[in-house]
Amino acid sequence: MCFEITADCGERRVRCRLLPGHSHAHGQTLHIIQGTAFLQSRGGQKVEAHAGQTLYCPPNEEHWHGASSDSFMEHLAMLDNADDPATTTTWLDHVTDDEYLAG
Repeated sequence: MCFEITADCGERRVRCRLLPGHSHAHGQTLHIIQGTAFLQSRGGQKVEAHAGQTLYCPPNEEHWHGASSDSFMEHLAMLDNADDPATTTTWLDHVTDDEYLAG
């Protein structure tokens, strides 16, 4: 479930409970602003992060991130050297309930 908001300055904000799996050609940095976040790379352990924490996903690492099951999470997502995120992000399958709840 996602809601997209575009500010007057052109900043794009998307409010989601859970994003599908994806990867970024140039990597991605996530700074958690509020709430509880979960991030998991393919084959890795699910990581929990809280407001003030910053996580990094290396280039082309398949991963997903989302909020806890009982609240939204707000984060700032920064893409390294991405001229156009639409061409540097590869979207994968949706995360299943079993994948989300595991770990």
